[in-house]
Amino acid sequence: MTCHTGPPPEPDGQQDADATDAAFTSLLEDSAEELYEQAPCGYLSTLMDGTIAKINSTLLDWLGLSRSQAVGRMRFSDLLTVGGKLYHETHFAPMLQMQGEISGVALEIKTADKQRMPVLVTSKVKTSDTGEPLLIRTTVFDARDRRAYETELLRRRQTAEAAQRQAEVDRARLQEALAVLQQNLLPAVLPVIPGLEAGSYYHTASPDLLGGDFYDLFQLGADRWAFCLGDVCGKGPQAAAVTSLTRYTLRAAALHDPDPVAVLTTLNTVLHERYTSGDPRYCTAIYGLLQLEGDHADVHLAAGGHPSALIQRADGTAEFLPTPEGMLIGVLPTAHFTSARTRLMPGDTLLLYSDGLTEARIGPRRELYGDEALRAFAAARPAAGPQALITALSALLASFDDGLDDDTALLALGVPSRPDPASEYLTCAR
Repeated sequence: MTCHTGPPPEPDGQQDADATDAAFTSLLEDSAEELYEQAPCGYLSTLMDGTIAKINSTLLDWLGLSRSQAVGRMRFSDLLTVGGKLYHETHFAPMLQMQGEISGVALEIKTADKQRMPVLVTSKVKTSDTGEPLLIRTTVFDARDRRAYETELLRRRQTAEAAQRQAEVDRARLQEALAVLQQNLLPAVLPVIPGLEAGSYYHTASPDLLGGDFYDLFQLGADRWAFCLGDVCGKGPQAAAVTSLTRYTLRAAALHDPDPVAVLTTLNTVLHERYTSGDPRYCTAIYGLLQLEGDHADVHLAAGGHPSALIQRADGTAEFLPTPEGMLIGVLPTAHFTSARTRLMPGDTLLLYSDGLTEARIGPRRELYGDEALRAFAAARPAAGPQALITALSALLASFDDGLDDDTALLALGVPSRPDPASEYLTCAR
């Protein structure tokens, strides 16, 4: 029989477990040191006065320094650029001393190739069990990509701001040019007509778009005048071209045959032939003749697809001059137009307008303003002549604010009121 002395042998499984634990512990220790040295960011520990006590290889590579050059010989602030060192001494270090920790501060270090390298620095004071500060641990992150990103963002922002400023300048120039062009589509001033008063107004819904509304007043003979107001479909340069063609076609047609129906028929033929293919264009218009006779004026007008003229009478009433069944101008080769006649007595005013006025949206429910509201508005105003009515309507248009999304043209013609005999008597008596 064999005798054994000493402790009994351990089982094979236990020996394997112990060997694994030892190997794992060694691996952890080796990995921690390697992670510290080869980390993608810089690590260093300094004494409280900033002297470097420990620094990892990553940061040394960035700086182009050997460990012997840095440890115990340099302070953290020596790694910084002149500006970074100044900021560290005046702001970073005092704040760290007061707070014990500071993170994400942007600084610059001097690299091995004498370049400035942007970094983000986080530092924390390590203290003893009694609260005494022992050392400072600092992490340095490479911020070159971030700096490049921020620089690009800044460049793009500056580019965008410059583009916006240029766009504002260009927009102002465009608006000025459009305003000049819009004015050229309308009479510079209305002619002065003895025995007749006239007023006009043009409201632009958008300063960035040319409107297609127009009006005109011109002489055909002694005491005989032609007037018109219309609305061309669309906006912009193409609509402006149609507006110009329409206005001068009306003038030319009136000189050939001033009859209102004949004039609109000629305009329909011209527009239909000019725009019949590819880009159809049409308009609505009202055209008329005004003959001055003594103290009154006889009016003969015709309309094609346009709102009826409104008459504000001297007695305080207001009424439309119907022109039903007048067709859009330029759509069909042959169109039917309706004419109407009236007489303007002293104090009466004839108002022509485009549908931007009556199709405005008002109130919280965005309701259509409408023809009846316009008639009531005119009836509620004193019959003080065309210019007074135009002034009141321009204020009304302004009150619609964003409810007015279309241009509006106004033209008012009237016979001045007779002087009040009683007031003339009182004047003479004085």
